[in-house]
Amino acid sequence: MNRKTLVLPAVVGLLAPVLAACGASDGGSDGNGAIVVGTTDQFVASKDAPAPLDPAIGYEAGVWNVLRQTVQTLTHIPRSGGRPEPEAAESCLFTDRANESYRCTLRSGLTFADGSPVTAEDVKYSIDRVIRIKSTNGPVVLLNNIDTIETKGDREVVFHLRTPDATFPYKLATPPAGIVQRDKYPANTARTGFQVDGSGPYTMKPEVKNGHVEKVVFTRNPRYKGDLKVLNEKVELDSFPDATAMGKALDEKKIDMMTRTMSPKQAQQMVEHPEDSIKLTEMPGLAIRYLGFDTEDPAVKNKAVRQAMAQIIDRGEIASEVYGTTAEPLYSLIPSSIAGHTNSFFNKYGEPSAAKAAAILKHAGIDTPVKFTLNYTSDYYGSATADEFRTLQRQLNSTGLFDVTVKGTPWAKYRPAELRGEYAAYGMGWFPDFPDPDNYTAPFLDKDNFLNSPYRSAAAQALIPESRREADRSAAAKTFQRLQDIVAEDVPVLPVWQGKQYVASREGLTGVEWAVTSSADINLWELGTN
Repeated sequence: MNRKTLVLPAVVGLLAPVLAACGASDGGSDGNGAIVVGTTDQFVASKDAPAPLDPAIGYEAGVWNVLRQTVQTLTHIPRSGGRPEPEAAESCLFTDRANESYRCTLRSGLTFADGSPVTAEDVKYSIDRVIRIKSTNGPVVLLNNIDTIETKGDREVVFHLRTPDATFPYKLATPPAGIVQRDKYPANTARTGFQVDGSGPYTMKPEVKNGHVEKVVFTRNPRYKGDLKVLNEKVELDSFPDATAMGKALDEKKIDMMTRTMSPKQAQQMVEHPEDSIKLTEMPGLAIRYLGFDTEDPAVKNKAVRQAMAQIIDRGEIASEVYGTTAEPLYSLIPSSIAGHTNSFFNKYGEPSAAKAAAILKHAGIDTPVKFTLNYTSDYYGSATADEFRTLQRQLNSTGLFDVTVKGTPWAKYRPAELRGEYAAYGMGWFPDFPDPDNYTAPFLDKDNFLNSPYRSAAAQALIPESRREADRSAAAKTFQRLQDIVAEDVPVLPVWQGKQYVASREGLTGVEWAVTSSADINLWELGTN
């Protein structure tokens, strides 16, 4: 790679991808003119999750990257970042100074892919449906501040909010706020299976084997009317079991691009030894990794145990030794590239110290060593996860204060078990729904939180709506600092690192720098060929 971004800007929206290229290429293809994109995201239907691609249910980055291509939202985040702009709507705005009433007017002549009209009633139906289904720890948390939805004619819809929320336009840009057809999506139950229908830039056709999606073919929707410019006719998204298999497919020209998630070793290899005809795109990422806790589990119920872990864990070693150039230490739930970030954990705990950890446990009367299992998903975040958790195990156990075992479980079983409260401590990642500090705090600290955690903080739950009142998000910085300090004190979650993103593509593929955002959103319509 010719050059790398070494310092992250302080505010999202100013992030510029950096490209490196070498040589030329014939370009990979599936032989039918489609651009072929590889991913390690897995799409599986199971007893626990029979409707993985329903916008009312799916709350994972990979699922959203399928929905974004097909289900249209009223607003979208422009390719340059910044404030949301109209998408299915021709205009959207707050109608009051308190940010409690938001009105959108649909584009004229908007239709679903099958030709049926999209109306304001469809918008109301779609969002009411998400709220009504209220999937456990699902995306409803993004929409539960809506009090009522009012329609005026076929094209105007007004959202009346329970409390002021300057972030609401961002939430309308997320797939749960996508517009779906009433005859294809039941009002009170999820749509099972893998088919997705909407009015977005593509139609989609999944190829399924044994309850697992092997590939999704996206074909340009000729009836699409919106703000997006579609630069290709067809894109195929191929799912691979791991980064090694995906990398082999790129080498063999079976795919044109490999996205989430490349392994740290692959990225490092391409940085140090660029390959002919392969282009590596590096950009700052907004994804974070952290440890979560069942704060009612006897092993970690006393916050002194969690504080001692925060005092011991060496984030710098994990970032440098396990992830290399692809990660950096994180001392807050809010990453350093988001306005409002403060290093609350470093401010409270400083450098790793076994002696300070021992003092914390002794003061709380905790017998040592503290014994529990630290769980992680073996297949969702990449092959380096196992190395990360072995490092965490060594760091904790080497102090003599902990006796931790580690256990990996496939994501299809891991996530349901975590939601059921079967793990005392566990690893998770977070890809933001939208680039605002609210989306790094509310999903973890508000009621109906993403983790189904029993942790509750009255102070935090009072601060969350307060932070949303500020249309100027920088004006909410002090509120977010208080929220981050609460997390550092109570440690309901323990931030570990934030990641950069790398995307590898074959020469001749254009638009890669816009096709993957800092939030890990994939916008396939940006891809083209030359």
